[in-house]
This record gives sequence, C-alpha cells and structure tokens, in this order.
Amino acid sequence: MGALKIILTILFIIVCIALVVLVLMQEGKSAGLGAISGAAETYWGKNKGRSMEGQLVKLTKILAVSFILLAVILNLNVF
Repeated sequence: MGALKIILTILFIIVCIALVVLVLMQEGKSAGLGAISGAAETYWGKNKGRSMEGQLVKLTKILAVSFILLAVILNLNVF
C-alpha cells in the first residue's frame, strides 16, 4: 500500500504542475472594446472549441477534475 501512495503522490504533483502551466498558457477572457462593436464574432470566436485555446480549456477541465479526485483519494487515509 505504501508504493501505491507514493505513485499517487507523484501523479498528483505532476497534475498540479501541468495544471499551473496550462492556466498560465491560456488567454484572458476580456475582449476589450472589440466586443462592443461586434468584432469578437470572428472565425476564431465561433470555432473556439477547435482552436488551440479550446483544447487548452478542455485539458484544463480534465486536469482540474483529476486534481480533485487525486486530492480526495490521497486524503482517505486508506493507505
């Protein structure tokens, strides 16, 4: 059981570092003055899920869920 806790702890640290890096790589949500005139409705605005930014958001959500699950598992005191 001790080896499993060590493996989960190492995985938890990797997820934490990856989550910080992904959050720092993302762009801000503020559109500036372009949102007032409707300039935000461009090709990249409509197809946000297919762009690199959309993939970063999806990966961030997956890592956030795994972060929470690993934190709960590591604090169960079953090991």
